[in-house]
Amino acid sequence: MKLFKSLLVAPATLGLLAPLSATANEVTISDFTPAEQLAITNSRVDGLEARLNNIEAGSFSETTTASFSVDFALGYVDGNGITSTVTDGNEDLEAIYGFQIDLNTSFTGEDSLDISIDAGNGVASNTSTSSGTVTTWATALSEFDLNGGSDGLSVDGVSYTFPVGDKMTAIVGDNTDGSALFTTACAYGGPSNTLDDCGNVNAGITNGGFMVGASYDFGTGVTAAVGYAGPETGIMTDESADAYGANLAYTADSYGVSFTYGVLESGANENTYAALNGYYSFENGMNISAGYELGDLGGEPATTDESTNYFFGVNGEVGPGELGVALGTSGGQQEGSDEELMYEAYYSYPVNDGMTITPLIYLKEQATAGTPDQTGVMVKTSFSF
Repeated sequence: MKLFKSLLVAPATLGLLAPLSATANEVTISDFTPAEQLAITNSRVDGLEARLNNIEAGSFSETTTASFSVDFALGYVDGNGITSTVTDGNEDLEAIYGFQIDLNTSFTGEDSLDISIDAGNGVASNTSTSSGTVTTWATALSEFDLNGGSDGLSVDGVSYTFPVGDKMTAIVGDNTDGSALFTTACAYGGPSNTLDDCGNVNAGITNGGFMVGASYDFGTGVTAAVGYAGPETGIMTDESADAYGANLAYTADSYGVSFTYGVLESGANENTYAALNGYYSFENGMNISAGYELGDLGGEPATTDESTNYFFGVNGEVGPGELGVALGTSGGQQEGSDEELMYEAYYSYPVNDGMTITPLIYLKEQATAGTPDQTGVMVKTSFSF
């Protein structure tokens, strides 16, 4: 049986080898030189790399960039504004964090589609007890500019900025400040939420929702901008809470001034605000900044028809980091009410290119009778990558 199989396989095998032998007779030894074989191999590798590059380019745009930031804050507050009978938690040492992803895409090289995605636990955190409510310092203060909401990522803002001609820029977005293109003349950039507005608290509209704005650069240091922000539904109707604003600024080599005007509508009430800001930078790297805002409140009662905000700050390079001190009003100071002030001092120290440590100490006054003032000491560690 084995012999019979061999007799059957032999002719088939010879039939396959015959054309191969003929082909081999036509090939010379020179066809197998290392140089030519190497060239063929390199050509095939280059083709494979080109195909991989095309796949990568199609999966993620070459004009899209992503930046990441993480903030950790550890703080202690004596007196957090709790008026209930519960005192536990007034002097807790607590920690909060914030995380943010910023995606930026350009389609023409001059425009920018910006998406902000964030998460964090720096939000209201009330714990109910049988005796009342305990409020953590993260809730009472929210002074650090940390993202909050939940531990899950959420879209914090979407906007598209594009040029209109040579000197005009326009923006449209959602959950973005209506004053996104405004220029506030202030060199102070402290870590707290209360004082980093530089006194321009309400005129620089920040109510989010749907927004649209435009700015114009006159080319001589003078810029002008307008903005609108309102809800996504019922835009510019009598029932919606719309906000309109305008800004005019002048910036020179060592100083700048700006004027901002804002109108905030809420039903039948209409509040108007006007803010004046300015700063001066010295040759030694120190800056002084100041701001004042006056508001005309359209609501009732008539005894609270005006509000004021003011701010004064000094900051600049001291040693390897930045030192800053400031004072200002904590929220709108309504006419006839006791004044609430906040004082702060911080030192921002860059450990390396991607890590900065910022200790902060502050005092925040409370006008409500029986409510203790807040004294806080906090340290924020920021990472950017």
